Amino acid sequence: MRLPTPPPPGGDDPVAWVREHLGHLVREGADGTRRGGHVGGQTAADTALATLDVSGYASRRSTVLPAERRGASRMSPYIRYNLVTLREVWDAVADAPARDRAKYRDELLWQEYARHLYARVGRALGRPLRREQPRTADRWPTPWPDEMACMAATTGELVEDGWLVNQTRMWLASQWAVRAGADWRAGEDVFFAHLLDGSRAANRLGWQWTVGTGSGRPYGFSRWQVEKRASALCRGCALADRCPVEGWPDEGVGAPADGPPLGRAPVPAGPERVEGGGADEVWLTAESLGDADPALAADEQRPAVFVLDEPLLAGLRLSGKRLVFLAETLGDLATRRPLEVRLGVVAEELTGRRLAVTHAPVPGFARRAAAVAPVEVHPYPWLVRPRSVPVQSFTAWRRAVGAPRS
Repeated sequence: MRLPTPPPPGGDDPVAWVREHLGHLVREGADGTRRGGHVGGQTAADTALATLDVSGYASRRSTVLPAERRGASRMSPYIRYNLVTLREVWDAVADAPARDRAKYRDELLWQEYARHLYARVGRALGRPLRREQPRTADRWPTPWPDEMACMAATTGELVEDGWLVNQTRMWLASQWAVRAGADWRAGEDVFFAHLLDGSRAANRLGWQWTVGTGSGRPYGFSRWQVEKRASALCRGCALADRCPVEGWPDEGVGAPADGPPLGRAPVPAGPERVEGGGADEVWLTAESLGDADPALAADEQRPAVFVLDEPLLAGLRLSGKRLVFLAETLGDLATRRPLEVRLGVVAEELTGRRLAVTHAPVPGFARRAAAVAPVEVHPYPWLVRPRSVPVQSFTAWRRAVGAPRS
């Protein structure tokens, strides 16, 4: 089913568009749909990139409060959809102070590692990679209790803004799984539903590292981190004198997991150069929505089409703010390029078309591409081209692939 083109960012029009056309798919329902803490679209992404300044990042990246002292760049929602590529961000910080540049580029490489790992193991990233989740003796009835000021503040940001600094992502994941003993996959699903930068690659890797299923050692959340990074939360907490996370948690190690092989092996990367040709339109996917998408950039005259996968969205029940961000991104693109937006089953909505597409390193792409049969496939814009390397840890992977060219 063809939908009206989303309006460009600005005002409440994109929110109203999501409420009208996608409200039946929204976690909060149509009436609860609203915008998150980032504006979607290439225009907003370009502004964010042009004003990116990572000076002080190394010392302030883990700051939580006061918010104005945070060193996080807030680029992740734009990176997630390749509105700005990892290469563009890598190059943008070339002149930053050496320590800040190195630390920030480490984070970009972590994102690239997550993509390589996901391309390699696919849906197995939803299972423990190396160890089973350690189980605590006492299960909490509510993993994120509102009575804890640190939990109320961070879950509030998650739900309201759809974005968190990395430090509070680790707090929430550790509290959910290591402290409260809840299943890490359920917590990861909550993150995925709300985070504007939510991707199964980075999201699942982050949770597996934090809870110890991917690293072998859980990250222990306690009052110490809150006092260090956001002391105002402890001072104003109703549980300040009886903090349930006063001491370090029991960081037991889970039993070995029957995970996928992570040693040296090829990482599916897609074509190194364009395969095929003669397409009439460009099929855009959520993994590459920027103006520099290789299939888009190859021919500025070709119109584009994007399909909102209705069965998938019905199962995911994403927060409305994620869909508003996506609608703003599509609406912004439509100001520069003919764009058709459709809702339904991807293969059915694209049947009979001669399509160009950019390879996407996610398991769903291979299935849909097999059904859609694009006539032209463009390389994915990797920061580091995947090779036959081990992916059992970030350190092993980085040692094997080397640093990107500067």
